[in-house]
Amino acid sequence: MLALLGLLVGAIIAIVVHPTVSQEMSRYVALAVVAAIDSSLGGVRAYLEHTFNERIFVLAFLSNAAVAIALVWVGDQLNADLTTAIVVVLGVRIFQNVAAIRRRVFGG
Repeated sequence: MLALLGLLVGAIIAIVVHPTVSQEMSRYVALAVVAAIDSSLGGVRAYLEHTFNERIFVLAFLSNAAVAIALVWVGDQLNADLTTAIVVVLGVRIFQNVAAIRRRVFGG
């Protein structure tokens, strides 16, 4: 749970500081945020299923963001927009995690 607390503190700091991101980097930052949301919801799901492991959570958090950013960078080098594909995959995972959390919290 310490990792989730760190994410919450980081989000609050970002809201207070209002960091600026260049337009060139905005796609990468947006994908990193979507990957972070996916990992965070996966962590909540694992916690509710009593399978949460902090090491796995931190590794998944960092690797999801790194892989998503790397894929977009490779797509940019090949002149192929892979952003949509990555957002779709992460979006599906986010909705699956939300559904699992909802079932765990409210039953069913």
